Amino acid sequence: MSTLRRIFRYTTRYRWRALLAFFLAVSGTLLVLVMPAMTQRFIDDIIPNKRWDAIWPTALLAVGAIAFRQIIFTARTLSNNAFEQVVVHDLRRELYDKIQRLPMRWFDNQPTGDIMTRVGSDVPAIEKVIVDTIDQGLSGLLQFVIVLAYLLHLHTGLTMVTLAPMPVVALATWLYSRKNEARYRAASEASSALNSMLHDNIAGIRQIKAYTVEPQELLRFDRTSARVRQAQLTVAKANAMTWPGVSLIAESGIVAMMGAAAYWILKGEMQVGTLMAFLVSWGFLFDPLSRINPITQTFVGGVVAGKRVFSILDLHDEPNLIEGLRPAVLRGHVTFEEVGFSYAEKAPVVSGINVEALPGQTIAFVGPTGAGKSTLLNLLARFYECDEGRILIDGTPINELSKEWLRDNIGYVTQESFLFNASVRENLQLAKPDATDDELWAALTAANADGFVRRLEEGLDTVTGERGTKLSGGERQRLSIARALLKNPPILLLDEATSAVDNETEKLIQQALDRLRSQRTSFVIAHRLSTVREAHRICVMERGKIIESGHHKELLAEGGLYARLAATGFQEEKKPLPLEELSAIPGVDG
Repeated sequence: MSTLRRIFRYTTRYRWRALLAFFLAVSGTLLVLVMPAMTQRFIDDIIPNKRWDAIWPTALLAVGAIAFRQIIFTARTLSNNAFEQVVVHDLRRELYDKIQRLPMRWFDNQPTGDIMTRVGSDVPAIEKVIVDTIDQGLSGLLQFVIVLAYLLHLHTGLTMVTLAPMPVVALATWLYSRKNEARYRAASEASSALNSMLHDNIAGIRQIKAYTVEPQELLRFDRTSARVRQAQLTVAKANAMTWPGVSLIAESGIVAMMGAAAYWILKGEMQVGTLMAFLVSWGFLFDPLSRINPITQTFVGGVVAGKRVFSILDLHDEPNLIEGLRPAVLRGHVTFEEVGFSYAEKAPVVSGINVEALPGQTIAFVGPTGAGKSTLLNLLARFYECDEGRILIDGTPINELSKEWLRDNIGYVTQESFLFNASVRENLQLAKPDATDDELWAALTAANADGFVRRLEEGLDTVTGERGTKLSGGERQRLSIARALLKNPPILLLDEATSAVDNETEKLIQQALDRLRSQRTSFVIAHRLSTVREAHRICVMERGKIIESGHHKELLAEGGLYARLAATGFQEEKKPLPLEELSAIPGVDG
């Protein structure tokens, strides 16, 4: 009930739409009495009394009432559709807005397909509870009450006989609603699992084809789809076993009604017209009962969907997303003090990290995969919060700053350059929505991306494809760098930002980045020696800790991990170190 109350609170935003839907439902319902009343008049009055003059006026009045009812039905359908879509839009928008404000840890544990199901399928299921309740539920209840009052007026005893099956029908409906929620929940969760798998497989279709595992993936899909089939069949079986029996009990009332009416007619206590009016009215009386099955299914499905949607809406927003300090100036003095962090309740990914970057300095992180380098950048951007220690910017702990303000002042280029399925222009304008074409081309030129963009068929208006699939890896990376340059932030985070470009292109991009670094604080993760050689400080990481720190030549002279990595150019560059630098490494014969 709490879920239903919460669902119906959405109608308070549209009181007039809800009232209009109810008014049209009531107006159309009142006209159901036309047919039984006309039938009774023809049989008990017009035909026995041979009232030739009343035939056509009565028939025309009935046709007019029926036509008016159909007009109301059309208006009701249009009004309900508009009501339905506006509620769906608002609820879907509210859910999407909430999803954007959730912390990154939530996304780490939530399948994308499940999120898509909640936005795309669960929201419309909630809306149907609202609209169908007003349109079908309330109008059906009102129709039942009106027809019942009319039948009681005609003959109380026959009405009681007709209603005899009602308690059994009500009990069966209650039991169905009580037990079927679990079945609908299982079906919904199975569908979410199928959507999650489908999303992953489409996103990874190149890997599936590359490893020729189509048969295995088909088998996995078949098993997941079979679970959906079984869950849906369980719901269908419950419906098939319940509602035919309910209909049988309900329709048995018409047999009892005919027998009782025949008895009273033979005794002279009832006219044939009254029986005919009952026969015509029976359909209108039990029509609401015929709606119980679909309405109950809608209710149960909507409640399950509502719980899934509200479970997201009830989550806490990412803290300090809007709230927090917003300094007028950001100089870029960044300090890590004994920073520790773990993605789960396991061993820390990083621990005891102490790093200081003065304004305008470049700090490079190098080391083996899994050493925790990218984690430090994620912590600086506050995608995650430190478990231990703290990070300060210009002397202020970053957990006191507004995340929105902080991220507005950070340019972040990751190794996996992500482009939206939009034009080049729109992808770049994420960094600066009001950027002019001149500014866009300047950023592209600085990232050495202007050449290939000019060669694209539609230039800046070329759609890049989902995740930028219409472009090469190097082209996607250069667009990501151009986007960061367009933002022109005081702090740059470059997570292997030049990994997807060739050596010649990297040199050109490096020149642009070098010019920018003189005016901003930069944190660089790189697998190429040339990228970090000129950094003000290089931090060598291993197993979540900084094991070496210093300038390029200092670290070479120490002969540690950095020196061993440098001897091979980080195992990426084809050119070895210059002879004089090789000679400086202890244990290496010049």
